[in-house]
Amino acid sequence: MTQGTYRPAYKVTYKAGLDAEGNLIAFHVRGAGTHGSPVFANRYPAGAVDNYKAENHAKESNISTGAWRAPRSNFIATAEQSFLDEVAEAAGKDPIEFRLGLFDRAIKNPVGEDNDYDAERYAGVLKLVKEKSGWGQEEPGVHRGVSAYYCHNSYVAQVVDVVVEDDGPRVKKVHCAVDCGIVVHPEGAKNQIEGGIVDGIGHAMYSALTFKDGTPEQNNFDKYRLIRHAEAPESIDVYFVDNGIDPTGLGEPSLPPVGAALANALYKATGKRLYSQPFSTEEALLG
Repeated sequence: MTQGTYRPAYKVTYKAGLDAEGNLIAFHVRGAGTHGSPVFANRYPAGAVDNYKAENHAKESNISTGAWRAPRSNFIATAEQSFLDEVAEAAGKDPIEFRLGLFDRAIKNPVGEDNDYDAERYAGVLKLVKEKSGWGQEEPGVHRGVSAYYCHNSYVAQVVDVVVEDDGPRVKKVHCAVDCGIVVHPEGAKNQIEGGIVDGIGHAMYSALTFKDGTPEQNNFDKYRLIRHAEAPESIDVYFVDNGIDPTGLGEPSLPPVGAALANALYKATGKRLYSQPFSTEEALLG
């Protein structure tokens, strides 16, 4: 670990404007990162809001960085989808219905012509996971968070169920809807989705890596924390959209959205928003 290539550090800030009816009328995202920005300027909610602005900034560093599973998306999905939950709450709307309202705008009356996603397919996975998870009908003591993201030409929506036990919050179940076109190998596809979810939960929660005088302070697995078997979800339900479209990416897309679905569920469980990864470093979670 003292001579590796590291996942880039990113930071992003958001601003949003709502009208008197709780409709999103303005959205501003500004992102910066080591050797590049995490912001994809033409992705959702571009196309779904009249006043939209995206800014990219980069910071050079002597620390070598490189691609990590679902590059850039692994960070920006968590930030974006967590923020959208905050906006939905400020608007007084259900987080899924709030997102679907934006997709409806992007379908019927899109803003601009360079939006790099299919709003109908994006909304489709969100509707599917809402149905399959029984959204709004969760059992007592179960705290739910939702997220949806598009990357590597595939669409994924997830609902994460969190329960709070004596030793803190635990992921009980994940519901996942995927539109990757034709599924060539169903069992292998399901395994890819499950692995991405476990990987995404682990790195959202743990795996902090810090530097002092240019050297990583975590130089082996006694200090570098990874997810453990007992911390993985008890179950993961995966649902594929059967639409006959040519197959697209599947190794990457299930990882990015799970961090936000987890953060949104933890907010329901603790009443506190999480703004830094890994979440285990936040006092809101530990307290």
